[in-house]
Amino acid sequence: MQDQEFWHSRWAENRIGFHLDDVNPLLPKYWSQVIPTKDQSVLVPLCGKSEDLVWLAGYHTSVTGVELSNIAVRSFFAEHFYTPMVTSLNGQHELYQFDELSIYSGDFFTAPLDTYDLVYDRAALIALPPELRILYAERIRRLLNSNGKILLVGLDYVQNEMQGPPFSVPEEEVFQLFSGMTITRLKRDEAKESHPKRQNGLSRFAEEVWLIES
Repeated sequence: MQDQEFWHSRWAENRIGFHLDDVNPLLPKYWSQVIPTKDQSVLVPLCGKSEDLVWLAGYHTSVTGVELSNIAVRSFFAEHFYTPMVTSLNGQHELYQFDELSIYSGDFFTAPLDTYDLVYDRAALIALPPELRILYAERIRRLLNSNGKILLVGLDYVQNEMQGPPFSVPEEEVFQLFSGMTITRLKRDEAKESHPKRQNGLSRFAEEVWLIES
Protein backbone atom coordinates (compact mmCIF):
# COMPACT_ATOMS: atom_id res chain seq x y z
CA MET A 1 0.00 0.00 0.00
CA GLN A 2 2.78 2.43 0.84
CA ASP A 3 5.80 2.81 -1.41
CA GLN A 4 7.52 0.62 1.11
CA GLU A 5 10.68 -0.14 -0.85
CA PHE A 6 11.40 3.58 -1.13
CA TRP A 7 11.41 4.03 2.64
CA HIS A 8 13.18 0.75 3.37
CA SER A 9 15.99 1.77 1.01
CA ARG A 10 16.26 5.23 2.54
CA TRP A 11 16.83 3.74 5.99
CA ALA A 12 19.07 0.93 4.71
CA GLU A 13 21.29 3.48 2.92
CA ASN A 14 21.05 5.95 5.83
CA ARG A 15 19.63 8.62 3.49
CA ILE A 16 17.54 10.15 6.25
CA GLY A 17 17.82 13.88 5.75
CA PHE A 18 14.27 14.12 7.08
CA HIS A 19 15.43 12.94 10.52
CA LEU A 20 16.07 15.63 13.14
CA ASP A 21 18.76 14.93 15.74
CA ASP A 22 16.87 17.01 18.29
CA VAL A 23 13.25 17.45 19.31
CA ASN A 24 11.31 19.35 16.68
CA PRO A 25 10.99 22.85 18.21
CA LEU A 26 7.37 23.04 17.08
CA LEU A 27 6.42 20.21 19.46
CA PRO A 28 7.23 21.88 22.81
CA LYS A 29 5.99 25.18 21.43
CA TYR A 30 2.54 23.98 20.34
CA TRP A 31 1.80 20.74 22.23
CA SER A 32 0.10 22.75 24.98
CA GLN A 33 -2.57 23.66 22.41
CA VAL A 34 -4.02 20.13 22.66
CA ILE A 35 -4.43 20.75 26.42
CA PRO A 36 -2.76 17.42 27.21
CA THR A 37 -2.98 15.50 30.47
CA LYS A 38 -0.45 12.90 31.57
CA ASP A 39 -2.89 10.00 31.40
CA GLN A 40 -3.90 10.71 27.78
CA SER A 41 -2.51 8.22 25.26
CA VAL A 42 -0.51 9.54 22.31
CA LEU A 43 -0.06 8.06 18.82
CA VAL A 44 2.90 9.10 16.64
CA PRO A 45 2.42 7.64 13.13
CA LEU A 46 5.38 7.06 10.80
CA CYS A 47 7.65 8.06 13.67
CA GLY A 48 11.08 7.04 12.38
CA LYS A 49 13.54 7.27 15.26
CA SER A 50 12.32 10.71 16.28
CA GLU A 51 13.50 12.39 19.47
CA ASP A 52 9.94 13.66 19.75
CA LEU A 53 8.98 10.25 21.16
CA VAL A 54 11.27 10.73 24.15
CA TRP A 55 9.95 14.25 24.74
CA LEU A 56 6.34 13.05 24.66
CA ALA A 57 7.13 10.14 27.00
CA GLY A 58 8.26 12.69 29.56
CA TYR A 59 4.72 14.10 29.69
CA HIS A 60 2.52 11.04 29.04
CA THR A 61 2.29 7.56 30.51
CA SER A 62 1.55 5.96 27.12
CA VAL A 63 3.20 6.98 23.84
CA THR A 64 2.87 4.69 20.80
CA GLY A 65 4.79 5.06 17.57
CA VAL A 66 4.40 3.21 14.28
CA GLU A 67 7.32 2.91 11.87
CA LEU A 68 7.70 0.89 8.69
CA SER A 69 11.46 0.43 8.98
CA ASN A 70 12.76 -2.05 11.52
CA ILE A 71 16.17 -0.38 11.11
CA ALA A 72 14.72 2.90 12.40
CA VAL A 73 13.00 1.24 15.36
CA ARG A 74 16.07 -0.69 16.44
CA SER A 75 18.25 2.40 16.01
CA PHE A 76 15.92 4.42 18.22
CA PHE A 77 16.22 2.02 21.14
CA ALA A 78 19.95 1.40 20.64
CA GLU A 79 20.79 5.11 20.49
CA HIS A 80 18.99 5.69 23.79
CA PHE A 81 20.43 2.57 25.44
CA TYR A 82 16.92 1.26 26.02
CA THR A 83 16.40 -2.50 26.08
CA PRO A 84 12.83 -3.05 24.91
CA MET A 85 10.66 -6.11 25.20
CA VAL A 86 10.02 -7.31 21.65
CA THR A 87 6.87 -9.21 20.68
CA SER A 88 6.24 -10.67 17.23
CA LEU A 89 2.69 -10.03 16.01
CA ASN A 90 0.83 -11.72 13.14
CA GLY A 91 4.05 -12.29 11.21
CA GLN A 92 3.92 -8.73 9.82
CA HIS A 93 4.63 -6.51 12.80
CA GLU A 94 6.81 -6.42 15.87
CA LEU A 95 5.96 -4.49 19.04
CA TYR A 96 8.83 -2.90 20.96
CA GLN A 97 8.00 -1.78 24.51
CA PHE A 98 10.05 0.13 27.06
CA ASP A 99 8.43 1.99 29.98
CA GLU A 100 6.02 4.58 28.55
CA LEU A 101 7.09 3.91 24.97
CA SER A 102 5.70 1.37 22.51
CA ILE A 103 6.66 1.23 18.83
CA TYR A 104 5.06 -1.00 16.22
CA SER A 105 7.47 -1.97 13.46
CA GLY A 106 5.62 -2.51 10.18
CA ASP A 107 2.95 -1.02 7.93
CA PHE A 108 0.90 1.71 9.62
CA PHE A 109 -2.20 0.77 7.65
CA THR A 110 -2.30 -2.79 9.00
CA ALA A 111 -0.69 -2.42 12.44
CA PRO A 112 -2.92 -3.79 15.25
CA LEU A 113 -3.36 -0.43 16.94
CA ASP A 114 -5.63 0.60 19.80
CA THR A 115 -7.44 3.94 19.94
CA TYR A 116 -5.78 7.09 21.25
CA ASP A 117 -6.60 10.43 22.82
CA LEU A 118 -3.99 12.48 20.98
CA VAL A 119 -2.11 12.19 17.68
CA TYR A 120 1.15 13.95 16.87
CA ASP A 121 1.91 14.05 13.14
CA ARG A 122 5.22 15.73 12.42
CA ALA A 123 5.98 14.25 9.00
CA ALA A 124 3.53 11.41 8.35
CA LEU A 125 0.85 12.99 6.19
CA ILE A 126 3.39 14.84 4.06
CA ALA A 127 5.31 11.59 3.48
CA LEU A 128 2.38 10.08 1.60
CA PRO A 129 1.15 10.61 -1.96
CA PRO A 130 -2.43 11.92 -2.46
CA GLU A 131 -4.30 8.60 -2.65
CA LEU A 132 -2.64 7.33 0.53
CA ARG A 133 -3.29 10.60 2.34
CA ILE A 134 -7.02 9.91 2.04
CA LEU A 135 -6.63 6.42 3.51
CA TYR A 136 -4.29 7.76 6.20
CA ALA A 137 -6.75 10.42 7.34
CA GLU A 138 -9.58 7.86 7.42
CA ARG A 139 -7.48 5.54 9.58
CA ILE A 140 -6.41 8.34 11.94
CA ARG A 141 -10.04 9.31 12.45
CA ARG A 142 -10.93 5.72 13.34
CA LEU A 143 -8.01 5.52 15.78
CA LEU A 144 -8.93 8.75 17.56
CA ASN A 145 -11.04 8.57 20.70
CA SER A 146 -14.07 10.84 21.03
CA ASN A 147 -12.93 14.38 21.87
CA GLY A 148 -9.51 13.42 20.54
CA LYS A 149 -7.08 15.94 19.07
CA ILE A 150 -4.37 15.99 16.42
CA LEU A 151 -1.34 18.26 16.24
CA LEU A 152 -0.32 18.22 12.58
CA VAL A 153 2.79 19.76 11.05
CA GLY A 154 2.51 20.19 7.30
CA LEU A 155 4.03 21.85 4.26
CA ASP A 156 2.57 24.04 1.55
CA TYR A 157 4.35 24.63 -1.75
CA VAL A 158 3.55 24.34 -5.46
CA GLN A 159 3.66 20.58 -5.93
CA ASN A 160 4.76 20.55 -9.56
CA GLU A 161 7.83 22.61 -8.64
CA MET A 162 9.30 19.79 -6.53
CA GLN A 163 8.94 16.04 -6.43
CA GLY A 164 7.89 14.75 -3.02
CA PRO A 165 8.27 13.40 -0.45
CA PRO A 166 7.85 15.54 1.48
CA PHE A 167 4.66 16.43 -0.33
CA SER A 168 2.68 19.64 -0.22
CA VAL A 169 -0.62 19.37 1.68
CA PRO A 170 -2.27 22.77 1.27
CA GLU A 171 -4.99 24.25 3.45
CA GLU A 172 -7.90 23.12 1.27
CA GLU A 173 -6.70 19.52 1.38
CA VAL A 174 -6.32 19.58 5.17
CA PHE A 175 -9.94 20.73 5.42
CA GLN A 176 -11.07 18.03 2.98
CA LEU A 177 -9.22 15.22 4.72
CA PHE A 178 -10.54 16.14 8.15
CA SER A 179 -13.93 17.53 7.17
CA GLY A 180 -16.43 17.62 10.00
CA MET A 181 -13.69 18.22 12.57
CA THR A 182 -12.68 21.56 14.07
CA ILE A 183 -9.55 22.74 12.28
CA THR A 184 -7.39 25.64 13.45
CA ARG A 185 -4.16 26.81 11.85
CA LEU A 186 -1.81 27.70 14.70
CA LYS A 187 1.14 28.83 12.59
CA ARG A 188 2.22 29.48 9.02
CA ASP A 189 5.91 30.14 8.53
CA GLU A 190 6.67 31.46 5.05
CA ALA A 191 10.21 30.76 3.90
CA LYS A 192 12.25 33.74 2.76
CA GLU A 193 13.98 33.77 -0.63
CA SER A 194 17.25 32.82 1.10
CA HIS A 195 15.75 29.50 2.28
CA PRO A 196 17.39 26.48 0.55
CA LYS A 197 14.04 25.30 -0.83
CA ARG A 198 13.38 28.71 -2.36
CA GLN A 199 16.89 28.84 -3.79
CA ASN A 200 16.21 25.49 -5.43
CA GLY A 201 13.41 27.03 -7.44
CA LEU A 202 10.29 26.94 -5.28
CA SER A 203 8.10 30.02 -5.69
CA ARG A 204 6.85 29.55 -2.15
CA PHE A 205 7.49 27.20 0.76
CA ALA A 206 5.66 27.32 4.08
CA GLU A 207 5.56 25.16 7.18
CA GLU A 208 2.20 25.05 8.93
CA VAL A 209 0.97 23.78 12.28
CA TRP A 210 -2.64 22.63 12.59
CA LEU A 211 -4.81 21.76 15.57
CA ILE A 212 -7.55 19.31 14.55
CA GLU A 213 -10.26 18.38 17.07
CA SER A 214 -12.97 15.74 16.88
